[in-house]
Amino acid sequence: MERINELRRLGLFDARVPRYTSYPTAPVFSPDFGADFQAECLTSLGPMEPVSVYVHVPFCERLCWFCACRTQGTQTMSPVAGYVKTLKAELEMIRARLPEGVKMGRLHWGGGTPTILLPEMIHDLAQAVKSVFPPAEEFEFSVEIDPTLVDEAKVEALRLEGMNRASIGIQDFAEDVQEAIGRHQPWDVTKHCVDLLRAAGIHSLNADLVYGLPFQSEDHMRDTVEKVLALDPDRMALFGYAHVPHMAKRQKLIKEETLPGDLERYNLSQIAAEMFRDAGYQAIGIDHFAKADDELSVALTEGRLRRNFQGYTADHCDTLVGIGASSISSFKEGWLQNAPATGAWAGKVEAGVLTGSRGHRFAGDDLLRKAVIDGLMCNFEVNLTVLGTVFDDAAALTALHEAVMIEFAPYVKRLGDILRITEEGRPLTRIIASRYDAYTRDAGTYSKAS
Repeated sequence: MERINELRRLGLFDARVPRYTSYPTAPVFSPDFGADFQAECLTSLGPMEPVSVYVHVPFCERLCWFCACRTQGTQTMSPVAGYVKTLKAELEMIRARLPEGVKMGRLHWGGGTPTILLPEMIHDLAQAVKSVFPPAEEFEFSVEIDPTLVDEAKVEALRLEGMNRASIGIQDFAEDVQEAIGRHQPWDVTKHCVDLLRAAGIHSLNADLVYGLPFQSEDHMRDTVEKVLALDPDRMALFGYAHVPHMAKRQKLIKEETLPGDLERYNLSQIAAEMFRDAGYQAIGIDHFAKADDELSVALTEGRLRRNFQGYTADHCDTLVGIGASSISSFKEGWLQNAPATGAWAGKVEAGVLTGSRGHRFAGDDLLRKAVIDGLMCNFEVNLTVLGTVFDDAAALTALHEAVMIEFAPYVKRLGDILRITEEGRPLTRIIASRYDAYTRDAGTYSKAS
């Protein structure tokens, strides 16, 4: 209990801080950097360097109440077909700005529900993407799968287009929890989905769980983790539910009094993490777990682990090109987000204008602070000597390092050239990283650190 009280004193249960899937974070993005900035970034790409491509499909047959993603419900395929048509037009605009020879190392479809697409739409969209970004020799294609909205024909279409990694959203298998979040997904439906994927030769499988949901209990968490482990995924993500009904209006359907308390929420995460470790999975960063031979574990060991808007990744590409409404791109010059609302995004495409609507150009010490935050989020440490060889102004953060070590003692220490978060202090990682964030923003935008 003494450790819990110390973590509480340092803000674990009160602080609302970014997840740092980018730095600077998305609320800092400015409309000053839009379509013109996007065009500049695209034309400056190196033709010999593969890029990653993210395609956002914002449609769902049902809207889960806990979700804060940019999604919209539909009961017909007409708006989905129209969206695919507009995606193809956006790709053609991007083609016109790309240097000759740019290839694609990674492709990820997220949403929303990418598996809402009919098989013919899957083929149509995949071929359109590949025509603009031909796959590189080492190509990975991952797709977010809704087990309640997939069948053998869709899995086969994805396989034929090269899908070799699937990510399955699970959240929690308890019926009362599912009822409270508006997501009905029985165990047998999820198991059938995994069987379809395995039968199609898709053996690289991710599973996403969420803690802090309404009515979630320790027994619920243990039962869900046991069922997930029975699916034998290669890696898992364990995300904390962010209750932000002022931003995600559908979350108003979730009664705040049904959510676990701060300590209960923390205990749920620790129970799941312990079960994953006991099952032989390695902890990756703050919220992922992977088998020892999974690419994430290998990347961690070799110092190649990265963090982006999909979480932790072993992606070797330095550029991420976002396609579709609300997608975010990562360029060497900075960040760029497409128009978030589907109508506004489609209107830009119809007008023949690139869809970037807000972003951030790296300036000042952005890249220095980004390197520190990335190091803490991925490896819980920063090599200060290496930092000094890469950045001429690295010494400017010396006083900040000292202040962080004092504030978070004994959980942050300097061991030779290494500034490190101790294992006991890892729950504080996002808070510690936030001390290196030079930008002011509304804390209510973010989720609790716990």
